[in-house]
Amino acid sequence: MKEFKVTYFFDEEHYIRRFIYMESQEAAEQLIQSERERYISFTDSRGIYHELNTRNVRVTQISEYFRDQ
Repeated sequence: MKEFKVTYFFDEEHYIRRFIYMESQEAAEQLIQSERERYISFTDSRGIYHELNTRNVRVTQISEYFRDQ
């Protein structure tokens, strides 16, 4: 599994970041596309629970993430 960083931007200053594990970039993109225009929920790496209405997102970025070990 690969780790991907997903960043949801609301404007130039406000964003939420999420990390997901998927087999490929294409699979990550399909997941994000399937979540358009709906509510999603997730817990971030700090243990903070988020509910996000993707309808309010202006830009979504997906990139493979490589953690420093």
